Amino acid sequence: MKLHFLRYFTVLAEELHFGRAAQRLAITQPPLSSALKALEEELGVQLLERSSKHVELTPAGAAFLEEARQILERVGRASSVAKAVAKGMRGRLEIGITGSLMYREVPAIVHDFAAAMPGIELVLREMSTAEQLQELLHGQLHAGFVNAATVPPQLDAIALEDDRFVLCLPDGHARARQAEVHLRDLVDEPFVMFSREVSPANYDNVIAIFSRDGIHPRTAHAARQWLTIIAMVAQGLGVSLVPSSLASSRVQGVRFVPLSGAPAASPALLVWSRASASQALASFLESASRTCRRLRAARGNAPPRAAKNPRRRC
Repeated sequence: MKLHFLRYFTVLAEELHFGRAAQRLAITQPPLSSALKALEEELGVQLLERSSKHVELTPAGAAFLEEARQILERVGRASSVAKAVAKGMRGRLEIGITGSLMYREVPAIVHDFAAAMPGIELVLREMSTAEQLQELLHGQLHAGFVNAATVPPQLDAIALEDDRFVLCLPDGHARARQAEVHLRDLVDEPFVMFSREVSPANYDNVIAIFSRDGIHPRTAHAARQWLTIIAMVAQGLGVSLVPSSLASSRVQGVRFVPLSGAPAASPALLVWSRASASQALASFLESASRTCRRLRAARGNAPPRAAKNPRRRC
């Protein structure tokens, strides 16, 4: 059944006059009459009673009119949806995130994007950095927020603003209220460390800080998430190094104390695969870059470092 036959019939049923209907459709009357005849023959029913003086819907025609209108409306919606998706205004994005990055730029990025592109559904999935990189490489994730400074060559990245590592100490620790503490002052303390198998980048970043000062930490416990590390410290199971943004988690029983000496960065990236790029993803990346610039300007900070092999920079 041809769609333009349904459109012709609908206009004719509304006008109940061949001349006016043809005028609305910008055609002549003969093709309108031919289309109606072909439609009735295809359906095997009479849709209109017509004479030289009047046109009237048959009961079958009235019932068919309601269905024809719904079909045309759905076709119109389908066309609008397809065009919106092609322009990056509709769709669904699955974005990975490590839990600790919820205390950095990510909430602002998500809120700004939702306000700018309400037609695109954005779903956050909590995953480790290693899990995200694997899914990105296999096309199972659109993008991801990871704790890392570099990405595999198949991926592109936007560098988020660096966070700084600080000491996380039990509230009752002897050095918990100092203005700053040197790692050498804690050389004999048990440390709660990030599990290397979950996020090699997080683990290596922390170990690099110890190595810089020639210290070999005594690892008491290993955890899979930063918040678990903080909870362990709160329970007196050791001390740790964590990103300073986690102070906003407001976990009770701990103190976050700056490290003395040169600052140590906790890098993070927004990562995606160029092989699975879409217009919706491009819209998200552009929005994320704008948000990063806005936040950086509000803080009066300099532009962040460049990620390794990025195509874009925040």
